Amino acid sequence: MRRVPSRRLVAAVLLAAATLAPAAAIPATAVPVAWTARQDMAGSSPDELGPGLVARLDKAIAEVRGQAGIPGAVVGLWMPGKGSYVRATGVADTTTRRPMSVDSFVRIGSETKTFTVTALLELVDDDRIKLDDPIAKYVPGVPNGHRITLRHLAEMRSGLFPYTSDTDFIHDLLSDPERTFTPRQTLAYGFRHRNTFAPGAQFQYCNSNLVLLGLVIEKVSGHRLADFIHERVLGPAHLHRTLFPRGPGFPAPHPRGYTDQTLSGKTADATNWNPSWAWAAGAMISDLQDLHRWAPIVATGKLLSPATQRQRLKTLPTGFPGTSYGLGIFKTNGWIGHNGSIPGYETVTVYLPSKKATLVLMINTDTQWQGKEPSTLLARAITEIATPDNIYDKDSAISPRP
Repeated sequence: MRRVPSRRLVAAVLLAAATLAPAAAIPATAVPVAWTARQDMAGSSPDELGPGLVARLDKAIAEVRGQAGIPGAVVGLWMPGKGSYVRATGVADTTTRRPMSVDSFVRIGSETKTFTVTALLELVDDDRIKLDDPIAKYVPGVPNGHRITLRHLAEMRSGLFPYTSDTDFIHDLLSDPERTFTPRQTLAYGFRHRNTFAPGAQFQYCNSNLVLLGLVIEKVSGHRLADFIHERVLGPAHLHRTLFPRGPGFPAPHPRGYTDQTLSGKTADATNWNPSWAWAAGAMISDLQDLHRWAPIVATGKLLSPATQRQRLKTLPTGFPGTSYGLGIFKTNGWIGHNGSIPGYETVTVYLPSKKATLVLMINTDTQWQGKEPSTLLARAITEIATPDNIYDKDSAISPRP
């Protein structure tokens, strides 16, 4: 009798990833690997925040890592006028004990959504689509597609059943995590279920929404999603170490990634699992340097018109206290951005407009501790010290899914 993984697995894993186009805009081998942390930190020292604050952060990170069983972590905190904190702690490989490094590439899971929705909103600015267009205008066969709009999809309020909650999908993915899924294949798992509510009625995190938006971008632009994001988002943002991988390809250096989202429930090495199932919802790869640059671009709308950015930032309740969701981004106690979770890796990239502060976290496990995402525990501990008036995910009993 097969063991069916918990919904937590599907939610965390699949929320963060989506099906990847077989041909990406940038091959993994084309990404330069010679960068060092100092090159993008404007000459800053990790101790610029002051020895007292640095010591408290060091201690808090060590405690959370030990408590939650996080093998390795990369933390970047930049607070203009106060200084910065950049640290890599723990191990990138639990077997060899190779240390974690600040120049690591990691799978960013659902942070991919910020790139996909930015690309979508650029098409809005180009007057090629409208947010209140029904998805049926672009993609046939979507349940209730004549009433579900692109806005509903980007806001996570479509009512579509999440394909990552389908038990057959979970089993098929975990039985062969190196297989390739197409966007249409993943959507089919969700479309065989009834919709969960009327469009706009409530919030429900659903990767099906982002896969559909990826298909819209491809149809309207005439380009593969990876190519369009590369040309219209990554290039203008000067993100040279962010990419859609070709299959399970992974540029070096990168840590091994560990997950308990397996058919047996035992921890496995998910480093080379194929993220194709996540595509527009979570297949991308990035690093500390690029995520540091990306956070304020997303939060301030640097690539979008002011009117479109205002729509993006119009967030609605999620059901998680203190956390609301807009168009592919969330707000939690002042912080704006997104988190990500995919088997083996978790990330957080957020910006605090009131202090122009940026926080980036990258860890090499997605195994929860007492029902909480380890990246959320780490972000909360850091912000309790560095920004006590703006604590990340302060009031939620369970962190919002990436």
